[in-house]
Amino acid sequence: MKSPTSRISFCLGFLVGLFTLYLFLRLAGFDKNFSVRPISKWVEQYDHHLQQEDEEKDRWKKERSALFNLKHPHHSGEDSRLADELYKKVRILCWVMTSTTNLAKRAHYVKDTWSRHCNIIVFVSSVSDPDFPAVGVNTSEGRDQLYWKTIRAFHYVHKHYGDDADWFLKADDDTYVIVDNLRWVLANHTPDEPIYYGRRFKPYVKQGYMSGGAGYVLSKEALRRFVQGFQTKVCTHTSSVEDLAMGQCLQKVGVLAGDSRDTVQRETFNPFVPEQHLTAQFPNSFWYWSYCYYPISMGPNCCSDLSVSFHYMHDANMYLLEYYVYHLRAFGYKYRYQPPTPRGYTYEQSNSKNAAADDDVADKKNKYDTQEKDQKEGVKSKKESDDSLPPAAKQSEHVSV
Repeated sequence: MKSPTSRISFCLGFLVGLFTLYLFLRLAGFDKNFSVRPISKWVEQYDHHLQQEDEEKDRWKKERSALFNLKHPHHSGEDSRLADELYKKVRILCWVMTSTTNLAKRAHYVKDTWSRHCNIIVFVSSVSDPDFPAVGVNTSEGRDQLYWKTIRAFHYVHKHYGDDADWFLKADDDTYVIVDNLRWVLANHTPDEPIYYGRRFKPYVKQGYMSGGAGYVLSKEALRRFVQGFQTKVCTHTSSVEDLAMGQCLQKVGVLAGDSRDTVQRETFNPFVPEQHLTAQFPNSFWYWSYCYYPISMGPNCCSDLSVSFHYMHDANMYLLEYYVYHLRAFGYKYRYQPPTPRGYTYEQSNSKNAAADDDVADKKNKYDTQEKDQKEGVKSKKESDDSLPPAAKQSEHVSV
C-alpha cells in the first residue's frame, strides 16, 4: 500500500503537469475551448516578421553598433528636392539615450519613426545589445548615471564616427525629433563653428545651457572640444544633472550656446508634449518660467511651425506625431510660414526659376481660359439674340448693307 505522502506527491505532480500542459497549449494557440488557431495565422505572422527584416535590410547598413541610413525616406511623388539636398549636405548622427529595459518599450518606436531621417543612428545603453543594436558604455542605470552615460557616448561617437557626420544630436528615448527641421536650423552654419543648439535654459551657466529632455546638437568642432576638455582635465564629472554639467563643460572649452528660434522668435526645441505647450496653464511658481532663456509663449505661438523636438512622447504617440508631421495635410493651402531657403543651396535658385516659370504658365493659362470663356459667352449671347428675333428679322440681319 502506498503511503499518504506518496499519494500527495503524485497528486501535486499531476496538478503541476496539467497546469504546465495548459500553459503550453495556450502559448501554442489554443483558446479556452481547445480549438486550434488556423495554421494560416502562424504563416501570416511569420511572413510579416520576414517582411520587417527585409525592410530593415533595405533601410539600414549596420556598422559596429551604429545604423547607417541607406536612403532618405519620403513619399513617392512628393517634391523633396530641398530636403534631399539638406540630407546630403547637413549630415547628422543621432545618438539616443536608452536602457536595457527601454530597448523594447521605447527605443524600438524611435527606430521605426524619426530616427530613419538621421544619417546615422546609435542607441546608447549601459549594456551592449548586438541584435538591436545598442552600444553599452559600462555604466549603471539611473538618473545619477546620466552624465556618465552622456560623457562616454560622446567619446564613443567621436572615436568611431567623428568623420562620418557634421553634427551630433543627443536625444532621449522619449523625445520625438523632426530631423528635417533640424537640418534647416543648422544649414546656415558650418560644422567648424564651436556651437551647439537646443532649448536654452539660463540659470547656473553664464551663457545658458540646453535642456536635456528636448535634445541638443553639437557641431563637429564642439564635439572635438568637449572630448579634448576631458583629456586635458578642463572638464570633469561635476554633477549628475546631465544637461547642466554638459553646459558648464562646453562653456569652459569655448563652445557657444546658439539661438535655435525661428525667424519670428518661436522656439524649435520643446521640452514637453505638444498639448502641454498649447493648452497647459503653468502656475507662476512653476520652474519653467524662471529657467527659459527667452520669453515664453503659450498657445498656438508656443512653438515654431518648423519645430525640431518634443519631449515625453511615449510608445504609440511616436507614430501619431510621425503621421501628423509627414502625412496629414490640409487641402488647398501653401505653408503659411515660408522662411528663407538656406544660403548656398542650388534648389533655391532653381526653385525661384521654376516658380517664375510656373507663374508664367499659370498667367498664360488664365488668359487662355478667359479668352475661351469670353468667346463661348459671345457665341452663346449671339445665339440667344438670334433665337429671340422673328424669321424675317433674322434674314434681314444677315443681308449686307
